[in-house]
Amino acid sequence: MAKMYYEKDCELSYLNGKKIAVIGYGSQGHAHALNLRDSGCDVIVGLRKGGKSWPVAEKDGFPVMTVAEATKAADIIMILINDEAQADMYKADIAPNLTEGKAIAFAHGFNIRYGQIVPPAGVDVFMAAPKGPGHTVRSTYVAGKGVPCLVAVEQNATGNAYKIALAYIAGIGGARAGVMETTFHDETETDLFGEQAVLCGGVVDLMRCGFETLVEAGYEPENAYFECIHEMKLIIDLINKGGVAMMNYSISDTAEFGEYVSGPRVLPYAQTKENMRKVLDDIQDGTFAGKWIAENKNGRTFFNSKRAQLAKHQMEIVGAHLRKNMLWGDDQDMDTASN
Repeated sequence: MAKMYYEKDCELSYLNGKKIAVIGYGSQGHAHALNLRDSGCDVIVGLRKGGKSWPVAEKDGFPVMTVAEATKAADIIMILINDEAQADMYKADIAPNLTEGKAIAFAHGFNIRYGQIVPPAGVDVFMAAPKGPGHTVRSTYVAGKGVPCLVAVEQNATGNAYKIALAYIAGIGGARAGVMETTFHDETETDLFGEQAVLCGGVVDLMRCGFETLVEAGYEPENAYFECIHEMKLIIDLINKGGVAMMNYSISDTAEFGEYVSGPRVLPYAQTKENMRKVLDDIQDGTFAGKWIAENKNGRTFFNSKRAQLAKHQMEIVGAHLRKNMLWGDDQDMDTASN
């Protein structure tokens, strides 16, 4: 069993007298910064000069500096910009200002796992990884709850890295829900696998195939969208709350019977696992990381073309139309819902 920690195991006082620099002010960055400040921590925000997030962070009341300035000023530097941008920024702005005794932190282990960032020996290196999007990290904190987190320490230079990491997670609200101990190696590989094989790659392709099958058979695309895409959240919410058993309890017996007889026809168990194994092999041996690093160095031609194709797909067009005409007017733009 993985080791778990809760609020009783985390001493927020380990952040007393420490200045925390949150690098990036997007989905995760704004949530970490706001939650930490609300927990009584001393927080600054490090950003690229002239970036669109700079005035947003200032409006939210934070001292905003360049990444280099924030690194110099802070004791703990949490990097929350996109994986593909971290290595260059680290080399240019963080490494020259990362003095002994400081701590550098991540919410995902990609750059440490694949050697894109190699911190010096005299600094702590830890992970505080919420298992949810930043806007949920913020909204659950405001509601008095929290998002479960992973904690890992790659380098314990000061001898207090675990205590600082757990205090940090308590500061963002994660200890209210529970903190699971892991390693940078395991978090990176399982996270990439989950995204590719199930949560993003697998689910999106499954929904797209279902939508196309119904439309090509002559059914209205709106019906296909509701049945194969819109209801996905309802099903996942049930599983999230009480496992597959709760989902099966809540759906009809007809639907449950269909689960047993048709699920294995759509996803043949042995072949699907073999395909997933190949995906995991590429993650473990660095093939995927190499492709992603090269894609970013070469102008993202493949990535951008696939994103453009998806935007033109009928399921996206129909979905946008349906959402616009439903009574979901309280939804917010995720890029602007910072508070």
